Amino acid sequence: MMDWDGTELPITVQAALLSLNRSTLYYDSKEPGAFELHVKRKIDEVYTQYPFYGSPKITQTLRQPPYDLVVNHKRIERYMREMGIAGIRPGPNLSKRRLSDAIWPYLLRGLEITAPRQVYGIDITYIPQLYGWMYLVAVLDWFSRYVVAWELSETLEMPFVLEAVQRALTVAMPTIMNSDQGSHFTSTQYTDMLLKAGVQISMDGRGRAMDNIFTERLWRSVKYEEVYLHEYDSPRMTRGRLGWYFGFYNNTRIHEALGYRTPAKVFFGRT
Repeated sequence: MMDWDGTELPITVQAALLSLNRSTLYYDSKEPGAFELHVKRKIDEVYTQYPFYGSPKITQTLRQPPYDLVVNHKRIERYMREMGIAGIRPGPNLSKRRLSDAIWPYLLRGLEITAPRQVYGIDITYIPQLYGWMYLVAVLDWFSRYVVAWELSETLEMPFVLEAVQRALTVAMPTIMNSDQGSHFTSTQYTDMLLKAGVQISMDGRGRAMDNIFTERLWRSVKYEEVYLHEYDSPRMTRGRLGWYFGFYNNTRIHEALGYRTPAKVFFGRT
């Protein structure tokens, strides 16, 4: 990001302008090495299976068969921080909130979700590539499991989240949007967009193991049924493959919990 005279702005200024936590921004002048990419892919596999694992347990898991990696805790902790993964609470914690950001109450306690468009959930996950990685954000209708919108980015900057939210709101307006307490979802850009649309904002409480269960299931489906079966060699391939998968997931893949119907049929009320 450049100033008016062409000089690069300090990273702290860039973070402030983008409403991002400084700790979520990383600069590395070198391309990631093969070993780093391999380890990060394995971290993602372990975390997808055990999202409640922190860096000590993930380190120990990677040291044992079938991984047998020679890694130390500090390396795994650093890689997890760069990936936006934290096991201190269930679900990806891709951007810790700023202290100045507002936390909204959790609205789903005791709520029976009985229809589509009643509750949307939004979350971000890490997508490994052969030569790097991307971040995926998805908006999921909790009743139908329909992926209302999704977007990819090579960084954790704010625009891709806002684009996904805007797209989801044009498909159908939810009553409640639920998220974690990451800085993307406590930012005024995100909350103002929802409030102007008349959507109620709900945020997971810390340590609530079941808050993100539907999105965690989605991430496992995406990764085990698509991502881990291929080696994405470019952002273009990543976008194309995920575009195919979400079309399959919404319109073809049946769910036992939906009476063996597809998410699209339930979301749009088709018989």
